[in-house]
Amino acid sequence: MIPWRLLDRDELPGGGVLTLHARDAERVIRLDGKDLMGSRMHGSEDALAERGLRAAPRDAEVLIGGLGLGFTLRAALDAVGPDARVVVAELSPKVLAWNQGELAHFAGRPLDDPRASVVIDDVKQVIDRGGWDAILLDVDNGPAAMAAANAGLYGRRSLERIRAALTPGGVLGVWSAGEAPWFTGALGRVGFAAEVVRVPARGKRGGPGHVLWIATKLRERPVEDTTRTARAPRRRVGRPSR
Repeated sequence: MIPWRLLDRDELPGGGVLTLHARDAERVIRLDGKDLMGSRMHGSEDALAERGLRAAPRDAEVLIGGLGLGFTLRAALDAVGPDARVVVAELSPKVLAWNQGELAHFAGRPLDDPRASVVIDDVKQVIDRGGWDAILLDVDNGPAAMAAANAGLYGRRSLERIRAALTPGGVLGVWSAGEAPWFTGALGRVGFAAEVVRVPARGKRGGPGHVLWIATKLRERPVEDTTRTARAPRRRVGRPSR
């Protein structure tokens, strides 16, 4: 078997090391040695944008958390109109550089589209700009995050901020490597109507199953249930190479 070659690396501000690897025409990004995303499988990233933007206005203001290999950005640009704006919050300048060079062709060079822009910042900070018609999160492993710094993105306080940053009827789309039943309840408790969608990693070609939450902002927040029992602990699920 042809071995993987290390092409580049980047140390993240909050801890962890991202590395870019190549094997023939295939590319993969790893976090602390574990496969995070790759060029071989991206059907679930495509589905995140396609389903999350299904009801979005043609001139939507869209925020994507995580650039990856650009597949979610590409699908988002294909789903919105010519007057839309799609902003990607990416923590690593190296990931942006990789997408401008080594990785650009995999998703059809979405960064060349004038509707797309990248902000080098933590998505938790960019969310607070508000006015978003849709927020699509493809960060780490999803709710079962590998990096402790990312786990807070899926907690109650962050979900409340996301809801506040969305326009009326706005949509939050979340990608996950695996099941996280507690997360559906967490979305409902802060005022979202959430649909859980299970999709194959390679789209119509199958592959491992990934999970999406497509959550629509409700007009009214639910009444707090003070009798609710403690939430079950989260399971950590490894993200397969794609």
